Amino acid sequence: MGNRAVITWSDKKDVKKTTDLGIYLHWNGGRDSVEAFLTYCKLQGYREPDKDNYGYARLCQVICNFMGGDLSVGIDQCRNLDCDNWDNGVYICKGWEIVGRKYFSGCEQSGYDLVEMLHAINDSMPSDDRLPKEKIEECGKEQ
Repeated sequence: MGNRAVITWSDKKDVKKTTDLGIYLHWNGGRDSVEAFLTYCKLQGYREPDKDNYGYARLCQVICNFMGGDLSVGIDQCRNLDCDNWDNGVYICKGWEIVGRKYFSGCEQSGYDLVEMLHAINDSMPSDDRLPKEKIEECGKEQ
């Protein structure tokens, strides 16, 4: 059992039957982690996945750098992913924001502080790709 979730930019009503892309997380699928991954990509200025497929690649890169391993992340059509996963369900995104949720009825996970999580993500990135620490701290002041 993990802390599973799917992240997608699909706007279809029954997302688990679509051919739209999704990112499967076996771990770190709680809202606090997913929001941190999305926020990090926004701070980096990466292209948004709903506008450009490079956004999917950059988000996967950020998540994989953070989680490591080889069985933590998948990418496929939503119909092939575990959308109704008994953990965190599916996050529906627009830009780098969560705008909806499907297949979730539990309590939101909020164990990770956003700024601390952003620093941890940043530390996992190759040194040339890291954000200045001040940029992350500014994000914390905006909350």
